[in-house]
Amino acid sequence: MTTDPEAAAETQHAPPSENPAFIASVIGAAGDHDAPLLRRLLAALNAPDLADVIEHVPLETALTIARLIGRELPADVLPELSWERREQVLAELPADVVGRALGELDTDDAAAVAADIDEEQLEEVLAAADEDTRLAVEDALSYDEETAGRLMQREYVAAPEGASVGAVIDRLRAEAAELPDEFFEIYVVDAAMRPVAAVRVSQLLRSHRETPLAEIARSPLILIHTEMDQEEVAQTFQKYHMASAPVVDESGRLTGMVTVDDIVDIISEESEEDLLKLAGVSEAAQTDTVARSVRARAPWLLVNLGTAVLASTVISAFEGSIDQLVALAVLMPIVASLGGNAATQALTVAVRAIAARELTQSSAPRYILRETLTAVANGIIFALVLAIVVQLWFQNPLLSFSIGLAILITFASAGLAGILVPLTLRRFGADPAVSSSVFVTFVTDIVGFLAFLGLATVILLS
Repeated sequence: MTTDPEAAAETQHAPPSENPAFIASVIGAAGDHDAPLLRRLLAALNAPDLADVIEHVPLETALTIARLIGRELPADVLPELSWERREQVLAELPADVVGRALGELDTDDAAAVAADIDEEQLEEVLAAADEDTRLAVEDALSYDEETAGRLMQREYVAAPEGASVGAVIDRLRAEAAELPDEFFEIYVVDAAMRPVAAVRVSQLLRSHRETPLAEIARSPLILIHTEMDQEEVAQTFQKYHMASAPVVDESGRLTGMVTVDDIVDIISEESEEDLLKLAGVSEAAQTDTVARSVRARAPWLLVNLGTAVLASTVISAFEGSIDQLVALAVLMPIVASLGGNAATQALTVAVRAIAARELTQSSAPRYILRETLTAVANGIIFALVLAIVVQLWFQNPLLSFSIGLAILITFASAGLAGILVPLTLRRFGADPAVSSSVFVTFVTDIVGFLAFLGLATVILLS
């Protein structure tokens, strides 16, 4: 038996969660309730890899790991887990273990973990945690989900306006144990604890000790307010190329900071969420059951069924025309397919622009004009191409003209629907990413069938 060296090297360097032999060993050890073997298998893994393993093994194996060696799991594994698997694992861990873990985490991670704990269990967990952790978690949970107040880290570094570089460095060294694990800026605050400027750590280290902070500080600051939506926070970071930002309360007092590692997670989550919604799927985790997946997807398929039945009634109205000219039945799917694809292109551009806050009331006319003209230009190209194909196929100039004109009309309506439907849904308070595709498909099907069958009936059979 020979082994492919490249394949062997790839397996050797693959993450543990992608190593079938390793996963099988973990599942076997958990099945045998062999705690010592589980410890040996998982001891060398860092937090992200260990979280990946817990995600990839079956649920019962993950719960067994929590029961057998939960007290020894590193605290920073919990924030790395998906919310669903984390919720399942937390239910198996003793309250004192979770309380201790929250105290070892940064306050933003502690809040994220606490949000996934059952209310009754959370009371026990916070009772077991130290007072600082309890107060930080309770403060974080007082803010709405997906806001900066829930997202922010309550540890930060601030210095008074009159401080010098040397004084700040000395204080940082003296209070090293209390500093955040990672920070990029020192916020300069006034007497009321309002941030007025910021000094990058890299700039601080380059400056002489006697230099006043005011000389090297940058201002004005971009401030994040506690009630700001996390998606808006992420867009602010992208727009201004920020590594961190101060968070202020209603009175403008410094209350925390947001760092770029949290923003990366938000961008990933929001992009995935919009992508799933565009397909009419609310969520799709690897731990989802069949029943849960069916419940999430069936409602939109039901709506789709209703719109498809309505489109079919349009076709049934032209039964006589189809009976007289079978070519119409052959060509109908081409019209529907091209129109649907053109609409999807415009819709994807529109939903992305809305999500990125590029498609606003002021920019909407420009987007509508661009997508309509793009669709019409593509319609002209494919009308000519399809008319030539149909002429070569059926040798019927009138049929070729009918389908060419129908394609042009369909493409124009597809471009308009792809941009106007999500804008209209947003105007009425609906999420355009969730329901746009169903209505856009409905519009293009109805217009496509009406245009093609109606034109063919008038031009060929009247």
